[in-house]
Amino acid sequence: MEVAIEEVIIYGVLLLVAVIIMVLYLRRKNRKSIIAENKIVQAKEDGLYEPVSLYPVVDSTRCIQSGACIKACPEHDILGIINGKATIINAAQCIGHGACFLACPTEAITLKIGTEKRGVELPHIQPNFETNVPGIFIAGELGGMGLIRNAVKQGREAMESVTKTISKKHNGQYDVIVVGAGPAGISATLTAKKEHLNVLTLEQDTLGGTVYNYPRSKIIMTHPMELPLYGKVKLTETSKDELLQLWKKVLTKNELTIREKSKVADIQKNNDIFEVKLQSGETFTSKSVLLALGRRGTPRKLNIPGEESQKVTYRLLDAEQIEGKRITIIGGGDSAIEAALLLANKNKVSLSYRGEKFVKLKKRNAELIHNAAIAGLVEILYNTEAQSIEPDQIALKQTKTIEIIHLENDLVYIFAGGELPAEFLKKAGIQMNTKFGEVIMKHQRD
Repeated sequence: MEVAIEEVIIYGVLLLVAVIIMVLYLRRKNRKSIIAENKIVQAKEDGLYEPVSLYPVVDSTRCIQSGACIKACPEHDILGIINGKATIINAAQCIGHGACFLACPTEAITLKIGTEKRGVELPHIQPNFETNVPGIFIAGELGGMGLIRNAVKQGREAMESVTKTISKKHNGQYDVIVVGAGPAGISATLTAKKEHLNVLTLEQDTLGGTVYNYPRSKIIMTHPMELPLYGKVKLTETSKDELLQLWKKVLTKNELTIREKSKVADIQKNNDIFEVKLQSGETFTSKSVLLALGRRGTPRKLNIPGEESQKVTYRLLDAEQIEGKRITIIGGGDSAIEAALLLANKNKVSLSYRGEKFVKLKKRNAELIHNAAIAGLVEILYNTEAQSIEPDQIALKQTKTIEIIHLENDLVYIFAGGELPAEFLKKAGIQMNTKFGEVIMKHQRD
């Protein structure tokens, strides 16, 4: 009888412990759901809920709440857990690197581009990466592929397709011209060398393309990838600088040079040969062209007097080396805010924005710039537009009073967004299609 009572007590205690654990688990789960739901509400209020690039979609029937996708995302707060399932929160902040896609242990994540309401224009590309214009191929981000590993793979495969179309005799200076030196462009260039093609690679900016514009401390989520003429790159996490140094090493070893600061203005086909014209007026001819451009396009200019000055730039690099300058930053997006915050400690920073208040900012950036303004680290000039840039000053117009403000100035940073290459592609005769929530990548399932 005593044994039976002891067993009842033991089982009772175990049951009580199990109930307590279950209650705590459900409370924690409910608390996480509430936090995620509140973030979605805030994202909708801030205009950050609609995706603007490649973004993840979670299959709730396969999600097991491992949290791997959330931990893998270097942007943070893109995904959250609601009722035990992962869901997207701040879709507009997703930059399409696909780290969540690779991290999910149950293959529950699909990468899509565009939504039912917001379409995204992409060029029409055949399975061999050739466009509707015979001889023009596209690989990488421009075709919707944002992952570095897959962009590298596409660059290699696209150049292999180009190789099959090159005849031994033609009248072009080159067998192929690669436009863009990001992950896809570098891979394509190395493959061209491997295939013994005469290749010219043009980059409007600097080696690395979009990757080069990542902040210095940015961690790029990669996956082991096969780089032509190098082999397997066994990196799962690396900094921007490390990746750029690797690419430089491989290019140098194979005696390949990227022509930087060479923006392509026009591509026209003359009989069977392409004429590729630079903004500088210089023209090259080639049998084929491989476009490995970024979707972010070219920085948008203000077209005001003095904008061509050397003190004007459209991106911030090596902020820690800039000190004791009078700086004016033009723009009101996250890039402008982050630049202002990085420069504020060692410089006199003014931030000019045409609106009455900042909108669609990351919550953290909104808080930091507000605190920086209160502390006197950044002077925010709302309702102002740049009118002209002079050697030692910048003129801003107050949009409400039409008053002109003259600020003493050493450097100007302009963050006015980018001009997507859609018009450039259409001018070359490339057909564009609008994608409304189309799947770009999904896991192959048995």
